Amino acid sequence: MKKLFADLLDLKDVNGIMVLSFDGDLIFDDFSSPLSERPESRDWKPFVESLNGAREANLVFEKGTLYVRETKIGYLVVSMGFLASASMVRLTCDVLLPSINKFKKDKDKKKIPPSAWRL
Repeated sequence: MKKLFADLLDLKDVNGIMVLSFDGDLIFDDFSSPLSERPESRDWKPFVESLNGAREANLVFEKGTLYVRETKIGYLVVSMGFLASASMVRLTCDVLLPSINKFKKDKDKKKIPPSAWRL
């Protein structure tokens, strides 16, 4: 799955990505630099619920932006700085969406099985 997101992570000022299930479980994450707190230690359910089924969202904060995109397996969350091109991030996500939607989450496990990470 890391290879799938390589083009997105290579964009200027993109800090990392997360894929969250509709239940708020962290399916995948990859960040270019270490975080002060690992994403798996957070409860993402309130965040996902607050999206209320949104197809996409741009959330602007003091230190950066989150671009959120709905997929068939949950939400793709892109963390980026203010210098990132929002239109390029959106376009890259449009291109990635069909590949992301091919993944099926294992019903008994919260993460996509490692065998599915390679395309």
